[in-house]
Amino acid sequence: MSLRLRAMTKRRKFILSSFILAVCLLVTQYIPVDFRFIGVAILFGISYAVSAWALSEDLKGIEWGTIIPVPALYSASVALFYYLLPQNTLARLLVLTIFGVGMYAVYLTSNIYSVAATRTIQLVRAAHAVGFVMTLLTLVLFFYTIYSLHLDWWANGPLVGLVSLPLVLSALWSVKLEERVSVKIIRYTVLIILGLVEVATAISFLPLTVWVSSLFMATVAYVGLGILQHDLSERLFERTLQEYIGIGIFVLLATMLVTRWK
Repeated sequence: MSLRLRAMTKRRKFILSSFILAVCLLVTQYIPVDFRFIGVAILFGISYAVSAWALSEDLKGIEWGTIIPVPALYSASVALFYYLLPQNTLARLLVLTIFGVGMYAVYLTSNIYSVAATRTIQLVRAAHAVGFVMTLLTLVLFFYTIYSLHLDWWANGPLVGLVSLPLVLSALWSVKLEERVSVKIIRYTVLIILGLVEVATAISFLPLTVWVSSLFMATVAYVGLGILQHDLSERLFERTLQEYIGIGIFVLLATMLVTRWK
């Protein structure tokens, strides 16, 4: 089979998989709210299976645990957010469309990772950029869902850590696309997760809105992942570090300013 034909076949599988999951996402919205978490769990399982089928041609070894969970988690995050939308047909159709496009982008990115793990290709840098954005988007939706539940302070941290762990691990592993998850990546993953858990717990005591809390947590993930990814790629320069820290300080100050202190 020629490379062009293989590429065409993959694109068709990605489009079909994205459409199937979009339909499944739509179906979950007819599940009663009391059973929404069961519906999301089923969607997660379907997404994992469909994604494994769509990407199976080039997957091997550790990639089943570092690549496939990402589209499945993306589906789950959008499904949870979908339940929180107002009963507005236009808004739901818009999110459904964005979901389909986003899923296709995730598949393209995942495919580049699996191919680049065995040979050098020029699209890796673009894939890193798209993958980074989709990881942050998925985290934002998860964070928004968690804080919208208005749980006790001791529950927010562990939940943030639970949903962030596979996404952070995948994002760090994708820098070098090694056959194994190195000890350094594990250490960096633990470092970021601990930071997210601590910050998530700390801001639970502040009078922040759900959106401000989720965006602030996403900024923490952005700064942590950005710095450590640059370090793993051996491109962490002083100016780069200053830029990330500057963004973090700016968002922190902005968060303090928009907060209605009692």
